[in-house]
Amino acid sequence: MTVSITFAQNLNTDVLIIGAGGAGLRAAAAIKEKSPQTSIIALTKVSSAQKSHTTTAQGGVAAVDPKDPYDKIIFHEYDTWKGSDCSSDQNVIRRVCSMAWEEIVWLEHNGLHFSRSAEGRIMKRPFGGHTLNFGEKKAFRACYEADRTGKGIQDTVYYVALKNNVQFLTETIFTELILKDNRCYGAVVYDLNDGVFREIRAKATIISTGGKAKMYLVTSNCRQNTGDALAIVLRQGLPIMDAEAVQFHPTGIVGPGILASEALRGEGAILLNNKGERFMERYAPTIKDLAPRDLVSRSIMTEIQEGRGYIHPAHHMPHVMLDMRHLPAVVHDKKLVEVSSFFKTFLGIDPKHDLCPVTPTAHYQMGGIPTDVDGQVMLDEQHMIAGLFAVGECAAASLHGHNRLGTNSLLELITLGRVVGENAVEYISQTGHEPLTYECEYTRAMFTRLLSSKEGKESQFRIRRQLTELMNRCVSVFRDEKLLTEAIQGLKELKEKANAVSVQTDHLVMNQELLVLWELHNLIDVSMTITASALARKESRGAHFRLDYPQRSDDYHYHTLCWLDENMDYRLGKRPIDMSIHEAEKGDVKKKFGIIERKY
Repeated sequence: MTVSITFAQNLNTDVLIIGAGGAGLRAAAAIKEKSPQTSIIALTKVSSAQKSHTTTAQGGVAAVDPKDPYDKIIFHEYDTWKGSDCSSDQNVIRRVCSMAWEEIVWLEHNGLHFSRSAEGRIMKRPFGGHTLNFGEKKAFRACYEADRTGKGIQDTVYYVALKNNVQFLTETIFTELILKDNRCYGAVVYDLNDGVFREIRAKATIISTGGKAKMYLVTSNCRQNTGDALAIVLRQGLPIMDAEAVQFHPTGIVGPGILASEALRGEGAILLNNKGERFMERYAPTIKDLAPRDLVSRSIMTEIQEGRGYIHPAHHMPHVMLDMRHLPAVVHDKKLVEVSSFFKTFLGIDPKHDLCPVTPTAHYQMGGIPTDVDGQVMLDEQHMIAGLFAVGECAAASLHGHNRLGTNSLLELITLGRVVGENAVEYISQTGHEPLTYECEYTRAMFTRLLSSKEGKESQFRIRRQLTELMNRCVSVFRDEKLLTEAIQGLKELKEKANAVSVQTDHLVMNQELLVLWELHNLIDVSMTITASALARKESRGAHFRLDYPQRSDDYHYHTLCWLDENMDYRLGKRPIDMSIHEAEKGDVKKKFGIIERKY
């Protein structure tokens, strides 16, 4: 039986924001500040924007106060460049770091209550890779609201959006961009509440759908982070950039995989192996447990592989221990009370008295939909798509290169969110709604096929488990050619299995079976770009570590672009890495922003 996909009445708006987390709603705020009459529709996949994944960010947001007597913006820029393993774009680094303090002030003025000292100053804590004077000693640079900084940011931008009459469509997924002649005219969406598809025509469209790490067995990501936007742009002929750059946070809580925030190590927590050794002294003798995340994750996995780890008796998972027993009560009870309580909630242990088991967990995508410094989406190596912007974790400008510096994720949301919002206003001032006939071919074809299949015998849930096990085994902290080749073949087989899955219910209102199957296809497609890009990059750079090519190579000093067709065949391209700070500076500073050695 063939199911007919029908469409409800189209909607029109000036700006369509796809994804209502911190990045999307900071863009909405910027739009309303510059042009209060601009109409905005914001989609969210979840039941409320306040359930966006931004709310789970814990530790802080990096920003240098221009009045700080010790820290300087150039140090933050350097740490970001070095942390990225020399693969960030320096024009983006400079823009973001120079805007940081303005955004801290903006957040405070709009209601965020940063933690403050007895003297009334915004409190700051150290994070991995944050240093003073080009690496000499640790910096206190991360502004925070206890251990719920992301929640504070999301509440703030959501309040601003409500105050400015942003229209929200909840539990609505985006299924296709309306593209014609290298210009975007909005998107096709599926409203699960009403079970209807519709076109939303917009003068400008902003994609801000967040992360994608649910293809991994152990991940800090919430269930909706299935890479939907990345899969959609791939299906419509656009590339993904630096897909191989997946960050594994070193301290995921054994079992659920959620984070024991880096802020714990910033407050003095230390990592121990099964011999009771503080092992990070071997790998990063200067900053030890506050080394960048990729380095700490590899160090933990090395300890485990060399027999100095533990096996958790309940979860049967290898891990090391995080020791917080020596931290003062104020850290446990006030500064990081929620993070500390996670160990009690999920493992039944008290961090005041017990060692806490942690293991690397898939956390963040440094790559994503490629954009320029203004957030405009790339069609290929040289051309942009008019009217289409992307920002936040789903996008790659690229601030993070191949390894993100801790707290720079929240910083990217609020700075580039503002940049994209302001650029969207400028764009729509020069354009209008144009009559357009559009067939929604991708949405019709995919959902008709998914709903019409009644004879498949494969279990989508078994395939999903096989996917996560495959990615965890072959495309994780350590990689090599044999594992990556195995993963590519395995992904093609999983795609064939997914094509044979049947949906038993063909109604469209809140059809969770249909939604989860659609997400499975998205995860498999995006996993192929991760694996293909990792196989092609025959070097180690940041979070991408090849056991068969353990050194960084200047031959790969570029961003990877990956396209994927409907047959799971891929092709690769390149984008140059911007070196504008290096080119503009002189003397020692110029050297600091060259191709530098990455030691801590």
